Amino acid sequence: MGPEALAQVLRPLTALVPPERKADLIVGLAEGDDAAVLKLDAEKALVFTVDFFTPVVDDPYDFGAVAAANALSDVYATGGEPLMALNVAAFPADLDPAVIAAVVRGGAEKAAEAGCATAGGHTIQDAEPKFGLAVIGLAHPDRLFLKTGVRPGDSLVLTKPLGTGVITTWAKNGAVDPAVLAGAVESMKRLNRNAARVFARFGVKGCTDVTGFSLAGHALELAEKSSVRLEIDAGALPLLPGARAAVEGKFVPGGAKRNRSYYEDRVTFADGVDSVVRTLCFAPETSGGLLAAVPGDAEGCVRELRDLGVEAAVIGRALPAVDGAVPGIGFR
Repeated sequence: MGPEALAQVLRPLTALVPPERKADLIVGLAEGDDAAVLKLDAEKALVFTVDFFTPVVDDPYDFGAVAAANALSDVYATGGEPLMALNVAAFPADLDPAVIAAVVRGGAEKAAEAGCATAGGHTIQDAEPKFGLAVIGLAHPDRLFLKTGVRPGDSLVLTKPLGTGVITTWAKNGAVDPAVLAGAVESMKRLNRNAARVFARFGVKGCTDVTGFSLAGHALELAEKSSVRLEIDAGALPLLPGARAAVEGKFVPGGAKRNRSYYEDRVTFADGVDSVVRTLCFAPETSGGLLAAVPGDAEGCVRELRDLGVEAAVIGRALPAVDGAVPGIGFR
């Protein structure tokens, strides 16, 4: 669903939380974070998320691994560590069982890489394949990453390059260079575990992951929920090899248009930001990186991330919102 329709559907549900659970529900529908969080005691909070989608790549194993990494990312984006997952799947009745097995194996092996046990799940028949995970994790209730946690002066760090959405659209509709597609697949399969752990050591409080609502959309959520303005250096944005060529070839997913329509009135671009980068800022990502607000030594944080193989970059900063103005983001 697009962001506007989703907000409308979910809005009435916020009043339906039972009173006996409300006090311990740190993050629910009203907060709109990447995962729900329920406080268990002073030391532990339960982090719970679910995510699934249709195939973004043809290889069934890679599809399962990407879908799992994408679902696990919501736990990392909230400051948690995944513990257990259940498969959520739909497959055509006539699909080769070997293909289904490869999808499920890709998901289970990616979850195992995260130290997360896959313990079953639920499958239905459907004309179009769909796969993902419901994931439970644990976090310390005082050390959560939340969209409300950005403060003026924080630096913005992005941990994966942009371009998965346009490159996979290119692969579905044209003869994409196999090396370009392979680079996008490897990025989507990469866990955000190391990034989350480094961010915790650097005292991050504000974070989200960049997925279907695009860099612009997810950054705007941070800005609005934290009541700050985000200034992003468009020239510092890391891009996957082939991302620019995909946009120039007009291989842009339909979600980019929906994102632009919903968010563009709160997003500004300097005249020097070219049209390709503007499109990539609104294009959906699959299993994208974490976007975190790092207090203090952001360059040191990035160095540590890169030493661990994370393609991180400082891409901007948080500023106080102008008095009387709605918080937003600007690309310069």
